Amino acid sequence: MDKENDAMHAHIKKTDLHEAEPSTAKAALQKNVHGIVDWSQAQLFVTREISKLIGRSLDPAYVIGSMLQLLSEFLGLNRGRVFLFDAGRQRLLIHYSYGLNQEEIRRGVFRPGEGITGKVFQSGEMAIIQDIDAEPNYLARTVDRDRLPKGVISMFALPIIVDGKVRGVLAVNRFRGLHRPLSDDLATVRLVAAQIAQLMRIEQLVDEQVERRTAALTVENIELKKALGQQAQAGGIIGESVASRTALHQVMQVARTVATVLLLGESGTGKELFARALHEASDRRDGPFVKVNCGAIPENLFESELFGHEKGAFTGAHAARPGRFEDANGGTLFLDEVGDLPLLMQVKLLRALQEQQIQRVGGRREIPVNVRIVAATNRDLQKLVAAGRFRLDLFYRLNVVPVHLPALRERPEDIPLLVRHFLALANGRFQRQATLSHGGLEQLLRFPWPGNIRQLQNIVERLVLLAERQEIDADDVREVLQTERAVETLVGSTLPEQPAPRMMQPVRQEEKGRIVAALEECGGNKSRAAQRLGLTLRQLNYRIKVLHIGG
Repeated sequence: MDKENDAMHAHIKKTDLHEAEPSTAKAALQKNVHGIVDWSQAQLFVTREISKLIGRSLDPAYVIGSMLQLLSEFLGLNRGRVFLFDAGRQRLLIHYSYGLNQEEIRRGVFRPGEGITGKVFQSGEMAIIQDIDAEPNYLARTVDRDRLPKGVISMFALPIIVDGKVRGVLAVNRFRGLHRPLSDDLATVRLVAAQIAQLMRIEQLVDEQVERRTAALTVENIELKKALGQQAQAGGIIGESVASRTALHQVMQVARTVATVLLLGESGTGKELFARALHEASDRRDGPFVKVNCGAIPENLFESELFGHEKGAFTGAHAARPGRFEDANGGTLFLDEVGDLPLLMQVKLLRALQEQQIQRVGGRREIPVNVRIVAATNRDLQKLVAAGRFRLDLFYRLNVVPVHLPALRERPEDIPLLVRHFLALANGRFQRQATLSHGGLEQLLRFPWPGNIRQLQNIVERLVLLAERQEIDADDVREVLQTERAVETLVGSTLPEQPAPRMMQPVRQEEKGRIVAALEECGGNKSRAAQRLGLTLRQLNYRIKVLHIGG
C-alpha cells in the first residue's frame, strides 16, 4: 500500500470529537452510583455526532475515521475497519480503520468468500459472531488473537451496499462484558454502515462526473457564474465572508448529484435562494423548481397538496389535480419548514422518497416521479426527534448533506455588500437616488439583525422611502433602528401568548368574512389578526391566498 493510502489511515486527533460539545461528551461517559457507564447517554451522543459528520465534511477519511473513533471511545466497539473491494486485484482491502497499526492494515486482505469478511461481501448478508474463538471462519489475519483481551469477544460484520451492489464490509469487535443489549450495538453499527454507504454514493456520483466535467470545466464555470449572477440580481446570494462562501461551496459541491440536501439556519438567512442556486447549478436546471411551505398548509390538506387527488376523492374535488411531487417531476422539490410536517405525512413522505412513487388521494395507481429533494428548516430536528415529533428514519433520509446557512451576525463583513445591493434595488423600485453615508453604514454594522438578511432589506427600503435628503446619514439610520428595536421589544414581551393553532380545520368560504373583519380591526396587521383568529401567521396567509382576500 503506497504512502497516499497509508495517509488515509492516520488517526483523527482525540480533541476533534470533544471540542464541539465537551459537556455532552463528558456526560456521555458518566457513571451511575454502581460505577457503570450510562450507555444510553453514550449511545445517544454517538448517534447525534455521527449524524453531524457528513455536514462537516465530505472527506471519507475524516468522516469514516471519526465514526470508527466514536464507536471505539464511547461504546467500546473496537478496531473498526472498512474493507473495500479492489476490482483490479480482486481482493478486499482495509481503506479506513481505527485502532489498527500499519502492519495490521496491510495484513487485512481477503478474497471474496474468504473468512467472515469475504463471506459477508460475497453474500451481502451481515454476520454476528458471538464468540470469535468458536468460529472456524474467523481467521485472525488482521489482528493476532494474542493482542486482543482475554475472554469472549464478539464481532459484527456488515455489508456496505451502494445502489444495490455490495461495495465493501464494515467490521468491529465487541467484548461480551459490556452491560448493554447486543441489539443496541447492532443498531448503532447499522447506522454507521448506512452513513458510509451514503458517503460513498455521493463520492461515486461526483467521480462519475469528473471526466465529463473536466472537459467542460470552463463552460460550466461560466454557466454557474451566470446562474449565481441572476440570483444576485434578484436579491439572492451575495457575500464574500468565509461563512457564506463555505455554505455556497458545500451546496455547489453536491449540486450535480442526486443527494438530498438539508438547509439549516435561522429564518431570513436565504434558504430558498440557496435551494434555487443549487437547482440552477444542477443537471435539472431545465426542469421545474417547486416550493412547498410545509408550515403554511393545514394538516388535512397536506396529502392532497403533495400527492394530488382524483376527481371525487373528497367534497369539493370536482376534478383530478396533480400534487407538488408531480409538478416537480424531472426537477427539484423544495420542502421549506420541513420540521412542521405532521407525523402522518412524515410516514407518507418517507415512502415517496424511498420508492420514488406517489399515489393520489382517492387513487389506486402508483405514479412514478423523478424528483430531487431539497429540504429546509429553522428548527432543531434532532430535538424534535427526541420529543417524538419527527421520525428518526425520515431525519436520516433528509440529513444526507446538511448545510448550515450562517446568520447575518455571523458574517458582518457581508453587510456592506448587501446594503449596496439592496440600496440599488430600492432606488430603482421607488425612483430615488438615495446614498448612504459612512456613519450610516457604521450604524447598520452595529445592529444585531435578529431577522437576518430579510430584515436588512426591509430596513434599507424603509430608509430610502423615508429619506428627506439624498444622503442617508447616521441620525436617519439610528432613528429607524430605534423604531425597529421598539417593535422587537413589543413583539417579544407585550403581545399576548398565541392560542394553539387549529391544525385540522379545512379552509371554508364562510371564514372569509371573519378574516376580513379581523384584518380591518387590526389595521391590516396580519400577526395580530392571526392571534385574534387563533391561527398561526402561515395559516392565515394560506387562507388569504385560498379565499382571494385583498386580491
